[in-house]
Amino acid sequence: MNLQWVESLGDIAVNAPSASMPPARPAARSFRDLVVWRQAHAFVLAVYRFTAMFPKQETYGLSLQMRRAAISIAANVAEGFAKRTRPEKARYLNIAEGSVEESRYYLILAQDLGYGDTRTLASLIDEVSRLLNGYVRAILASRS
Repeated sequence: MNLQWVESLGDIAVNAPSASMPPARPAARSFRDLVVWRQAHAFVLAVYRFTAMFPKQETYGLSLQMRRAAISIAANVAEGFAKRTRPEKARYLNIAEGSVEESRYYLILAQDLGYGDTRTLASLIDEVSRLLNGYVRAILASRS
């Protein structure tokens, strides 16, 4: 694995804003403004880079499943952003949470199969999970 790439992934996770003490920000106008979406998207890109090194026989197996689950996180955050009611938003965010857990399992499996070190990806998905949980709490607590 490219060490520079791994170090840049570490910077993404370390330098992400904290959901426990978020700085004052203007309201998001697009899902692209959401820190949780940006981190989820960074995770997708990292998964694509990681799975590109998998054995050829995994092209339609674990590689595809890992990519699909990672994409589902960012896509459901984006889709939930556009929904008008709290229950609708919460439904899509819950789907994203399920995809986080699915991704965690695939990281364990890839590690156990010897396809690479997944610790950096695990740190990224932990950060996505933390941000997603905070976003869900904020949506459910909001009045609109």
